[in-house]
Amino acid sequence: MAHHHQSMSSPMVLVFMTILALFAPICFSHDLKSSRLYPQFYHRSCPKVHEIVYSVVARAVAKEARMAASLLRLHFHDCFVQGCDGSLLLDSIGSIVSEKGSNPNRNSARGFEVIDQIKAAVEKACPQTVSCADIVALAARDSTVLAGGPSWEVPLGRRDSKTASLSGSNNNIPAPNNTFPTILTKFKRQGLNVIDLVALSGSHTIGNARCTSFRQRLYNQSGNGQPDYSLDQSYAAQLRARCPRSGGDQNLFFLDYVSPTKFDNNYYKNIEVSKGLLNSDQVLFTKSESSMELVKKYARDSGLFFKQFPVSMVKMGNISPLTGSRGEIRKNCRRVN
Repeated sequence: MAHHHQSMSSPMVLVFMTILALFAPICFSHDLKSSRLYPQFYHRSCPKVHEIVYSVVARAVAKEARMAASLLRLHFHDCFVQGCDGSLLLDSIGSIVSEKGSNPNRNSARGFEVIDQIKAAVEKACPQTVSCADIVALAARDSTVLAGGPSWEVPLGRRDSKTASLSGSNNNIPAPNNTFPTILTKFKRQGLNVIDLVALSGSHTIGNARCTSFRQRLYNQSGNGQPDYSLDQSYAAQLRARCPRSGGDQNLFFLDYVSPTKFDNNYYKNIEVSKGLLNSDQVLFTKSESSMELVKKYARDSGLFFKQFPVSMVKMGNISPLTGSRGEIRKNCRRVN
């Protein structure tokens, strides 16, 4: 009898173990996925999100080519402050002091209305499902593609912060007049290296900069009354025409004067001939052996640049995301729920 009982239980144990084995991967993979971003995050909850984002970005870029650069920059300025959490999108209200007023963003960060348009369209399709942080990441990729650059799968699953950091924005984002070591330190602080720095700087193949961002190179670089000789002097003379010693602060100049709206490797070719607009562009060629080598490689081989740029963008998009139950899914990207 005992023997019979035993033979009864072993199939039961087997069935139980099999069920356990079947379900275990689900439990474990769920834990993994909740803390790690992955491209299929909205596969079930909002399958149309990709085409919605793309269509709104495409409309905006068709209306104004510069918008591609502006949206790409938003992702960068978001990720370098508290991670990629949509903190940059918050307006000042209540206890929140907006990052939009920081030195790197004031009078220059733009594209917020396009993010609002995307958010409204996505909310209509899938209410309170897709984060503003993910929308910014997707818009950055779509902007790159629409400007003729490479594509990549965007890992998703970020959630939105309930806070902003004005001081973080002022301190963490590299400035045009920072030295090479300072810029590299700011990248390393985010887990990015010199390869990421040089590849991501290549996004300056599109977009504009204001006179105020490079004026010191045209007139009095180091306080000694000398202009910056790492800048081609005939190019400098052209720039002085619309960037005077005083006034004209907001006058705009192409970061890549050769093909200003096309995502290509001309940015690196320009730096090689001392025609990088910002000091932070030119130092990649003049102040570091390792970055100079990379500039030369990308100038020679756009395929190499197009391969590295997505890798570095994904890496940047992975900076300290809020996942799982941290943060929230904002209904309006400009304010917490």
